[in-house]
Amino acid sequence: MTPILLRGIAAAALLAAGTSAFAQFDRQGWGWGPRMRGRTPTASSYDGSFTYCRGMYSSGRRDGSGSGWTTDYPDADVNFSIRLSELTKTTISRTAGGEPNHLVVGLTDPYFFQCPFVMMTDVGEILISSDEAEALRKYLQKGGFLWVDDFWGPWAWDAWEREIAKVLPPHQYPIADVEPGHPIFRTLFSVATLPQIPSINSWRGMGGGTSEMGDASAEPHIRAIRDREGRIMVLMTHNTDISDAWEREAADPQYFLEFSPNGYAVGLNVVLYAMSH
Repeated sequence: MTPILLRGIAAAALLAAGTSAFAQFDRQGWGWGPRMRGRTPTASSYDGSFTYCRGMYSSGRRDGSGSGWTTDYPDADVNFSIRLSELTKTTISRTAGGEPNHLVVGLTDPYFFQCPFVMMTDVGEILISSDEAEALRKYLQKGGFLWVDDFWGPWAWDAWEREIAKVLPPHQYPIADVEPGHPIFRTLFSVATLPQIPSINSWRGMGGGTSEMGDASAEPHIRAIRDREGRIMVLMTHNTDISDAWEREAADPQYFLEFSPNGYAVGLNVVLYAMSH
């Protein structure tokens, strides 16, 4: 796989920021394993600053490689929010204790519309009801942005493709590859190609390999559904686990150095694109 090219000072800043914070995150306890707090929004949750919103959904099947909507939660949400505040001029929302104000939002929750950016993981398991499909369609058509990540192999793709078709009919909103020259690849960092990032457990189990399902997931894909003006509404990173590079940044120095800078480069590009288009 061709590595991502991080240029000049931006690359050095990303590496330095992550390396210096390795022990810090480990001490804070954000480096390993899910903590099922399920922080849901209230009227006071949104203060005008960036809030990481995670979409909560029902699982209709077991994919075997993740844990539904909780995959990478909440460490990815917290760590990414901190990096966004450190590496850009974005002001993030924080709790009274100073922790990033990350939220879990159901697809029919009225507060979903307060989130200009929503992340969902392991969507090969998702089951979207008719009410959820209608609500998500309205959200996307009103300018919302959904990124789905960390689903592997043709079976997970087929399951996701079937469910998202309930939301956005493919004859009106086709899925297409994101071309290499698209602005999303250079919003902040210059990204040459989508990296394949495995979960840390898969990486260890494979002795450093990156394709979690062997030949069935050998090629990572970045695809999108666009509106009629060409704006990306739904971004899909398939056969890669970008958010594990955030979640596990403090779990293993080698894993961090191999995957986290690239994972943050992609993530920051995506979020800045979503917030500005």
